Amino acid sequence: MTRKPLKIRNLTLGGKEPLLILGPCVIESEKFVWRMARKLKQIAADTGVQFIFKASYDKANRTSVKSFRGIGVEEGCGLLAAIGEDLGVPVTTDVHTGSDALTAGKFIDVLQIPAFLCRQTDLIKAATETGRIVNVKKGQFLAPWDLKNIAEKIRSFGGDKFFFTERGATFGYNNLVADMRSLYWIREAGFHVVFDATHSVQRPGGAGTSTSGDGALAPVLARAAMAAGCDGIFIETHEDPGKALSDGPNQIPLAKLPKILKQLKAIHETVR
Repeated sequence: MTRKPLKIRNLTLGGKEPLLILGPCVIESEKFVWRMARKLKQIAADTGVQFIFKASYDKANRTSVKSFRGIGVEEGCGLLAAIGEDLGVPVTTDVHTGSDALTAGKFIDVLQIPAFLCRQTDLIKAATETGRIVNVKKGQFLAPWDLKNIAEKIRSFGGDKFFFTERGATFGYNNLVADMRSLYWIREAGFHVVFDATHSVQRPGGAGTSTSGDGALAPVLARAAMAAGCDGIFIETHEDPGKALSDGPNQIPLAKLPKILKQLKAIHETVR
């Protein structure tokens, strides 16, 4: 099936260059998220990659009720919009309810549907009807060919600007496995697909009251996914993952990101 490139503000998904979605797991504070965005903008410019800035205003599916969640939809989305305007980059965040989608739709370029909610029809409808681009993360419980049903939902609500993100499949208890064949099958079905390198190495609930993971493997999977021919890579990164307020074990240290992005760009140029 023929796939048309998808324009995301001044960037292109599915074109000649891969698209990187980069940012911290959650907005820890206003100063923190501005600092991260500016550093990522510079890294992207230095390495010659196009990127979307990502950060969550609310982590609604934390393992423990005591875990940090975020700063809220109104403040968070307004902050991300200001960053996007100031730095000239598209921004994305995850939405968990229909009302959140309506609010985020006023500010955010790409609305992300979390994997656990990828079949929630009302949420998909609300996100689609904002007119924004929709990124649906494939649930850990879905096969790649099941995504056609989600695509049909989006189209039935009048949407044609969407893509999917692969983030691994459930493999026993507290473990995920990334099947690189999935990227091929999703593209062959006619859809744009991004690979989530950091969430694919999670061990959900693996630390008892929090999620653990194998962050050192994220760059390995990112390289494999780029070689397999995905349209982009999703990477969460942090200045000091050990002190991150959410999902620290899986985030790539910011200092290591330039080398990783250069490798991904080189691999893409080789397989293109």
